[in-house]
Amino acid sequence: MEVLRSKDLLDTDALTEEEIRLIIETAFRIKNEGLKKLPLSNDIISLLFFEPSTRTRNSFEIAGKKLGAIVVSMDTSGSSLVKGESALNTVRTIQAMGVNYFVIRHRESGFPYPIAEKVSASIINAGDGMRGHPTQALLDAMTMIEARGDIKNRKVIIVGDILHSRVARSNIWLLQKLGAKVTLAGPPEFLPEDFRQFDVRISHSLDDELKDTDIIMGLRIQRERMEKMNISVDGYVKRYQINSERVSRAKPDLIILHPGPVNVGIEMTADVLYSEKSLVERQVTNGVFIRMAILSLLKETRDYGDNT
Repeated sequence: MEVLRSKDLLDTDALTEEEIRLIIETAFRIKNEGLKKLPLSNDIISLLFFEPSTRTRNSFEIAGKKLGAIVVSMDTSGSSLVKGESALNTVRTIQAMGVNYFVIRHRESGFPYPIAEKVSASIINAGDGMRGHPTQALLDAMTMIEARGDIKNRKVIIVGDILHSRVARSNIWLLQKLGAKVTLAGPPEFLPEDFRQFDVRISHSLDDELKDTDIIMGLRIQRERMEKMNISVDGYVKRYQINSERVSRAKPDLIILHPGPVNVGIEMTADVLYSEKSLVERQVTNGVFIRMAILSLLKETRDYGDNT
């Protein structure tokens, strides 16, 4: 039986290439063949989102319900955490109600890690500060593979605010394990030199990197952050915006991704976003299947552990 090694999914740096491919292949099987049974029937999933979310939260809720699970959302604004209870005690209390899986998003990097060590339920990281967003990276890879086949030796450019992006970090770890050639592009303020530790190419000129590019992934830019860092929005648009002129200089079969939501007119022009090369909506679609695959495989891992 093919199962994941851990009861938790905390980030892509902890996954082997084989586990990454197992998750993606399982997602494709669910997408193409459907479900023969409801593997999570009567299991309970708790969504603990301490930051606003539309795509990820709804995607997990839909995925859980499609698998037959009971999905509950906790109102963190009125939770016991606000009253002074620790995060671990809150999770343990909810676990005692019969919850099998916790999907957690929090602004603090590393937030779910100590919790995962102290509870028997499975912990799925839905984004922790600037550190990671593993399910986003997995759905991104699924979308790339679906459109272009094996991405080994494919040139992938990630452009934008790399410094503050948990999506970028999880994608770097995952794409390298799948053999892609990763280039990070953005202004120096968003792309400090210490990112070279990831063994990727660093560039402050998107135009210099477009030749032979297979995949471009744009990242969300926050105007407020740019103002605080004295980065000109107009300057960013001039040098890093994904527009039709730049797209024309990449490979003819270039595909374009973005984790969303897109700031149209800054990170990407509308004509590019709604072009055939843009797979932004397919990413959202595939997000449900990736999360169904993760939940199903964690279920198998838990069942396998209980029977050994």
